[in-house]
Amino acid sequence: MALHHGDTDDRRLTVNPLIGDADPLGAMRLSPPVHRLADTPIPPDTAYQLIHDELMLDGNAKLNLATFVTTSMEVQAEKLMGECLDKNMIDKDEYPQTAELERRCVAILADLWHAPDPDNAVGCSTTGSSEACMLAGLALKRRWMRRNADRYAAGARPNLVMGVNVQVCWEKFCTFWEVEARTAPMEGERFHLDAEHAVALCDEDTIGVVGILGSTFDGSYEPVAEICAALDAFQERTGIDVPVHVDGASGGMVAPFLDPELLWDFRLPRVSSINTSGHKYGLVYPGVGWALWRDKESLPEELVFRVNYLGGEMPTFALNFSRPGAEVVAQYYTFLRLGRDGFRAVQQASRDVAEYLAQEIEKLGSFRLITRGDELPVFAFTTAPGMSFDVFDVSRRLRERGWQVPAYTFPEGRTDLSVLRVVCRNGFSRDLADLLLADLTRLLPELNRQPVPLKDLGVPVRTGFHH
Repeated sequence: MALHHGDTDDRRLTVNPLIGDADPLGAMRLSPPVHRLADTPIPPDTAYQLIHDELMLDGNAKLNLATFVTTSMEVQAEKLMGECLDKNMIDKDEYPQTAELERRCVAILADLWHAPDPDNAVGCSTTGSSEACMLAGLALKRRWMRRNADRYAAGARPNLVMGVNVQVCWEKFCTFWEVEARTAPMEGERFHLDAEHAVALCDEDTIGVVGILGSTFDGSYEPVAEICAALDAFQERTGIDVPVHVDGASGGMVAPFLDPELLWDFRLPRVSSINTSGHKYGLVYPGVGWALWRDKESLPEELVFRVNYLGGEMPTFALNFSRPGAEVVAQYYTFLRLGRDGFRAVQQASRDVAEYLAQEIEKLGSFRLITRGDELPVFAFTTAPGMSFDVFDVSRRLRERGWQVPAYTFPEGRTDLSVLRVVCRNGFSRDLADLLLADLTRLLPELNRQPVPLKDLGVPVRTGFHH
């Protein structure tokens, strides 16, 4: 029912009398409004059932191959989270052990990412990688402002260099904190930032370069070590020192276990900060992220606030204050539960499924692989030349079977390329991959009977890009 300006929305929920209390007639008289508070309460079981039934319309999380976010955890982790839902992370004095677990997680990540002094690492939990990126960007800007105080006062505008494939939070950072976003477009078969284009965009007003360890567009790693080496040479030529932040939202919890020889972290002196999403390949329910800096000098003191903690002071530098401690506790549980060998086994299983599924899709002959799932357990593919259907048709038909496989167009430089992307997470097994292959194989004869892609016939395209 469409609402017009000035109309009153009188829609109401219909309650089945059998889900009410002992008095079914009383339940039949219940009719709580949808968009306004009811005058009186309703029984808790009734409220639960009404919401539960509506949520059945949501997609099945196991079949959601669009999201990077963790969709299953062990019951013991869920129990711990339930026990901590009422704990406010910012209240360090009231919940000192939750604060201690946060510190342990920071130290574990600092060790994993080869920080110079892991036991005294500078870092914090956040609500996700987006907040962590904001903090890292702010630190880069403040450091640049210190070095260029006179020029900044005279009107110099800072800029941040990155590929056009960055997560949207970096665009938000540049908009919110008045930083020029300098983005390198895609070109040919290059779908992310490389060293040449990074250096070409840098100048004396560059606060930093963002390297992505695992592009959300296709799952590929950006060449962080090559970018750092090119910036070393740039500094030798110009005297301009440009730090690097690594957005390891996904790869920060994959590369240490599956690609230990890959240089991307604090082993590279130019890397000043790193973020990751605990709720992606950190294997924790949303939302938790982590931001770490190489050392205290990398995080300007004016961004650190002091909170009274057990008779002393504890620094805090997250943007948010009140938030639950449950996800931080769950992150520590995951670290304690799995250890290095456990994380390696889980991430390797996801990569094995991604590589297997990519190979089998290629064998169908109707698709061309863009990536193969051999970096992040993520791959992108498009239709082969000459097909009478496109990726949006495939995504639409797979959704009929419950699969959520996003189809989207690449950004500036390759807007001619549209792809499907598959994210293989913990819980997406080889068996489920075979079921997806069976459904895709079953659909191909029908898709091949189409004269042209449906969008050419005026059917609206449904895009589904999820970072």
